[in-house]
Amino acid sequence: MEVSLDKEAALVETVLFLESEPLDEAALSRITGLARDVVEAALELLGEECAVSSRGLEPVITGGGWILAPKAELWESLKERYGKKNENRLSRAALETLSIVAYSQPITRTEVEAIRGVSADGMIRILLERELIKEVGKKEAPGRPIQYGTTKEFLKYFRLGSIADLPRLDELERDRYEEARPDDPTRPGDRLGPAPTADKAGPGSETDTESAARIEPRDA
Repeated sequence: MEVSLDKEAALVETVLFLESEPLDEAALSRITGLARDVVEAALELLGEECAVSSRGLEPVITGGGWILAPKAELWESLKERYGKKNENRLSRAALETLSIVAYSQPITRTEVEAIRGVSADGMIRILLERELIKEVGKKEAPGRPIQYGTTKEFLKYFRLGSIADLPRLDELERDRYEEARPDDPTRPGDRLGPAPTADKAGPGSETDTESAARIEPRDA
């Protein structure tokens, strides 16, 4: 006899609605008191139930866990009213800096500046304050400069499941990054591989004021 998981799915849905941070299966199991396999089955059922056109929210993975989020097709028409306010949005310069960190992490401030061609002090500070990047270590080089990487908040901001979900870099963009870090064995071109099309590209080779840093937030 097939076991109904309607109540369990409703419980998981309620927890996701009430929580402000992404929750993985282990956290959901701890909060709900359900076994992990039951949580996984409940999430699957919830996804199926939310797929119908009469439901506006759906469970999605972002920042290493599950959240309830508006469906993409609905969010497009609502984000101007319910998204982040204009004053909280990142500038083009900040977006380009964030793109460089995302594709080249771990990366130092000097390496960011070599790619952008201008000082990155202000942009690094803003991104740290917004908790979109963090210090992840120190480079084995003279002076032991601090290296930066992205955070879970970054994944949430762009609604990415993981860094692997970033758009691919195209050839010109890989060359731009590699020229600034010739001695780095983990250059973005090596790590991310060939980029397919321009509409999937990462930060472009335009000037700072022209670059829109193509990893634009889906919830801003």
